[in-house]
Amino acid sequence: MTAGTHDPRRRARPLVKPAPGSDQGQESRHRRSTRSPQQARSGRFREPAHTLVDRFTSSLAFDRRLFDYDIQGSLAHCRTLEHAGVLTRAECRTLIRGLKQVQRELREQRFPFAASDEDIHMAVERRVTELVGPVGGKLHTGRSRNDQVTLDLRLYLRDHLQTVWTCLQALQRAFLGQARRHLDVMMPGYTHLQRAQPVLLAHHLLAYVEMLERDRTRVRDARTRLNVMPLGSGALAGNNYPIDRTFTAALLGFPTVTQNSLDGVSDRDYVAETLSVLAIIMMHLSRLSEELIVWSSHEFSFVELPDGFCTGSSMMPQKKNPDVPELIRGKTGRVYGHLLSILTTLKGLPLSYNRDLQEDKEPLFDAMETVTASLRIYTELIQRLRIRRDVLAGTVSSGFLLATELADYLVRKGVAFREAHGIVGQVVRACLEQKIELRDLSLARLQAVSPHFSQDALSCLTINDAIDRKSQIGGTARTQVARQLKKWAARLAAKPARMPQPTPPSPGRPGRQGHAFLRTPAPGFDQGQESRGRG
Repeated sequence: MTAGTHDPRRRARPLVKPAPGSDQGQESRHRRSTRSPQQARSGRFREPAHTLVDRFTSSLAFDRRLFDYDIQGSLAHCRTLEHAGVLTRAECRTLIRGLKQVQRELREQRFPFAASDEDIHMAVERRVTELVGPVGGKLHTGRSRNDQVTLDLRLYLRDHLQTVWTCLQALQRAFLGQARRHLDVMMPGYTHLQRAQPVLLAHHLLAYVEMLERDRTRVRDARTRLNVMPLGSGALAGNNYPIDRTFTAALLGFPTVTQNSLDGVSDRDYVAETLSVLAIIMMHLSRLSEELIVWSSHEFSFVELPDGFCTGSSMMPQKKNPDVPELIRGKTGRVYGHLLSILTTLKGLPLSYNRDLQEDKEPLFDAMETVTASLRIYTELIQRLRIRRDVLAGTVSSGFLLATELADYLVRKGVAFREAHGIVGQVVRACLEQKIELRDLSLARLQAVSPHFSQDALSCLTINDAIDRKSQIGGTARTQVARQLKKWAARLAAKPARMPQPTPPSPGRPGRQGHAFLRTPAPGFDQGQESRGRG
């Protein structure tokens, strides 16, 4: 087969897999006075951009963490151009060789950033051209930075949402472990932060497992909606080359492609939805923070936070401060702000692309890092959390926790609930006046309030019976909680921890599994790895 021809039976060769540390939050300062002739400004303008404009518009300091995803997209684009006959096989191989060299340089932090680099996309293209010569100028054929940027973001989020999903599962396992170890521990349940009814501590802990499961389904849904390939939309109207977009999508592991080029380049719904999901996760973590802060206080003393997750006071030597829960509670507002930021940015944008969309990345990257770090640190903290069994045992013996049991006893005797509610309210008031607990009441005192009380009324005033009577699905009875523990143990034991996802077709051969990009995400920024780049 001669160079430049395409055999439709030949499958595209696998693209390079992303490597660990691929988006390590590298940052550097860039001062520029002029742009190189290869920049997008050349040709149309008589003079270079002002130095202040160069600095103001540059996004390289934060979008450089997308380099691995940018190169993944460029490798697939090269193969697609060859597939369409736009590039010869030799040209494609040359460009791929140059892209892989650039990828190695970036991963090893020896990439020679230039003063003229406006963003990571232009930096990669410039360096490829330096390495392979004029054929590097063909790399951008049939695409725009508009569709290139949104492709990179979708690839980034596809990997990082998988990481968030896995971190959520790890935190669920930590709660499950504590619940299984403390199945016999009882505690007061609260409404309005007032003692209400007794529950099992395991039941309380499993409430967080349920919350986190909803978070996982939201992460999965958001990832499914963003998993659409926009490359080929061009600047806004599509492109003029016979490009098979589904071929590119299969190379990159996307199950489908965007259907409208205007929407394809300007859509940031997936960024807003991701930030919304992350904000809800932080809301759940903030609620947990509040309980840990209260429960670890001297006034409650329900739990003891591990020393390694607390700090002391610079002045008061006795202090053990819950700084980790407090910081996560504080960072929740920060993630909320990022969500509001992107919604505000998007609300006034006409179709299609506008430079305002450059402001989508910093909030997204920061929120993703904040949530991932918060989930990881809470997983470790919960695993090491000490439950004060002795304190909790004392709390369930006071506070009129069994008042509802007494009212339900009257209902079983045929008293209407509203009447029973009022009767027990009078009993509680009498106890408060006499400074005694319900368990101290005699049958005579109960019958003085209502003749419906019989000798068996006193037998319902036990914590164990009060808990075990809640045996309906979702109740706090030991049988129900044990059943839930078994269910969650089975559900969370599945390995590897990968969220369900649609399987894309292979390029050139529909119906078989797609490219390894979808199966092997690039770790890096989602693992909290940060370093300073060279430049």
